[in-house]
Amino acid sequence: MSVAKKDYKRITTKSLIEMKSNGEKISMLTAYDYTMAKIVDTAGVDVILVGDSASNVMAGHETTLPITLDQMIYHASSVVRAVERGLVVVDLPFGSYQSDPKEALRSSIRIMKESGAHAVKLEGGKEIKESIKKILHAGIPVMGHLGLTPQSIYKFGTYSVRAKEEEEAEKLIEDAQMLEKVGCFAVVLEKIPAELAKKVAESISIPVIGIGAGGGVDGQVLVIHDMLGMNNEFSPRFLRRYLNLYDQMTKAIGQYAADVKSSDFPNANEQY
Repeated sequence: MSVAKKDYKRITTKSLIEMKSNGEKISMLTAYDYTMAKIVDTAGVDVILVGDSASNVMAGHETTLPITLDQMIYHASSVVRAVERGLVVVDLPFGSYQSDPKEALRSSIRIMKESGAHAVKLEGGKEIKESIKKILHAGIPVMGHLGLTPQSIYKFGTYSVRAKEEEEAEKLIEDAQMLEKVGCFAVVLEKIPAELAKKVAESISIPVIGIGAGGGVDGQVLVIHDMLGMNNEFSPRFLRRYLNLYDQMTKAIGQYAADVKSSDFPNANEQY
């Protein structure tokens, strides 16, 4: 029996759990600045992730590791000012939560107070359980992240698919169930086999958002620069490009430069 889609004026953590129980898929995209966040929110995306992927697409770093807590707060503040409907989730950057639950809490409080965001996201399972519990006990909503965890790239040594072996797959399922038990409102699964992701989604009551985790989960997330084709150097199997902005923008900017050189811009109608 199908359930009528509810018109959410404002997405909350409760909304996402309702969506899962009603069989409604959850849309999630990244944003890092006011203008892009305004567009994403107006388009009706449910969750807007201020990802540490800003380290890659905004700052040009090879990994997500260099971005700082102050920089994440800056990006998050810009996004929050634009958003009226979506739930804004902010990544805790590398080094701001792994070593000490008290440090994790301090970092989360800074994000919530200084940016106005609605939740934080942490990478990892049982190894960061105490940090997650500390944050949750302060009343801050937490989204988990399992599978390929980019902040651990130097530990893994590769961005290839995770949890293909039985031992790692079992640990991932246990970690997802632990995240639900301690109180996380959702979990992201990145780059794992679709069959395993579907199994995880069916084994827990909180929403599972996939990126490279197949269609059997409760929602999907992509980096906006990738799905809009602004980044033409990244082509994983899971990425669907909805536009090719790299070529379109290059052409438009090139035309502007040529028009300036030829004195075609501005014309008589474009001046006072």
